[in-house]
Amino acid sequence: MVKQANDYNTTIRPTWCPGCGNFGIWAAIKNVLASKNWEGHNYVIVYGVGCSGNMADFIGGYGLHSLHGRSLPNAEGIKLGNHNLPVICVAGDGDTYGEAGNHLIHAARANHDITLIVHDNRIYGLTTGQASPTSEHGFKAKSTPNGLIEYPVNGLALAISEGATFVAQGFAGELQHLTEVIKKAVDHKGFSIVNVFQPCVTWNKLDTFAYFKEHTYKLEEDKHDRHSKIKAIELTLDRERLPLGVLYEEERPAYHEQEASLQEGTLISRKDYSDSVTELFKDFR
Repeated sequence: MVKQANDYNTTIRPTWCPGCGNFGIWAAIKNVLASKNWEGHNYVIVYGVGCSGNMADFIGGYGLHSLHGRSLPNAEGIKLGNHNLPVICVAGDGDTYGEAGNHLIHAARANHDITLIVHDNRIYGLTTGQASPTSEHGFKAKSTPNGLIEYPVNGLALAISEGATFVAQGFAGELQHLTEVIKKAVDHKGFSIVNVFQPCVTWNKLDTFAYFKEHTYKLEEDKHDRHSKIKAIELTLDRERLPLGVLYEEERPAYHEQEASLQEGTLISRKDYSDSVTELFKDFR
């Protein structure tokens, strides 16, 4: 049976604020799953903590709601256990570029075959409006009433410089385009990251849908060379003209393809591994 996006809904309805950019990302992910015609056991999504992590309740299928900043190492473990299983991470900008900054560096340089989708609302939304790693210098919030001292983390430039083989950006207000970008990321073999501008309509009154509509443009229209690291990083340095689409892409063997212990097949399919896991689980009964 051909899948439709709504086939991935659960009985739990989203609890996000009306108008939240998370709805657009949720819809785009379901569109991609439907385009693959995947059943719930054909993929796994690892969720971080925050408003984005609440999506764990709203998409049917294999999933893991991880600790704050720990979605990537959990995803890596799942991928190494069964490298035939597509693995997607859903996390926020604070979750990814703050708590998980170190994990991002090493996931990128190892080129783990994982797709990371970052909900970038430039604020900590679930905890009611503190400045995040992507908030602009001078941003006034609960945690920075006199203005943010630090400058924003450039997550995409960091990912490119550390070896990510697919780096892209999307906007929750451009559903069709975002769906296409995420699909390319999922299809890519190796570490892929998609930073998604996701307006927080409750706590961030600066980075709104109107702001991103005015300041974004599609790279496809500029005929961007997505194979140049230098040009891709240069694009990320412009904080006023924000690119949407694939910034950088290269082909390189993924981590699991080079790991000697995985050359005979998945770990989960090996009897010695399966037996040891079964034995381990006895301690948790």
